[in-house]
Amino acid sequence: MKIDYIEFTSPTLEETEAFFGQAFGWSFVEYGPNYRDIRQAGTGGGIERGEHRAPLVVLKTDDLEAALETVRAAGAEITKDIFDFPGGRRFEFREPGGTMMAVWAEPEGDASA
Repeated sequence: MKIDYIEFTSPTLEETEAFFGQAFGWSFVEYGPNYRDIRQAGTGGGIERGEHRAPLVVLKTDDLEAALETVRAAGAEITKDIFDFPGGRRFEFREPGGTMMAVWAEPEGDASA
């Protein structure tokens, strides 16, 4: 698995979006009032409206169920079981040192995977 996406949270989404745009030259795609997809940042990323937390590192896999079992067997605490979102499916976990991470996969049957 490889790092594919970094997700930020901000209680002031619009201010964070404006800062990232001005400071780093990033652009954004709006997915409703509570999420922005970051473009031109060198890797995929997003900003979600919510309480501040450390950025969430998101890995990509072709087999989400196998990744879940591998991560669990390696000692992770699964904090959110597999769930659907508009771009696919993912789960979230805390690795033994405490870092929150996630793994995602394209929707099943997606030819672009």
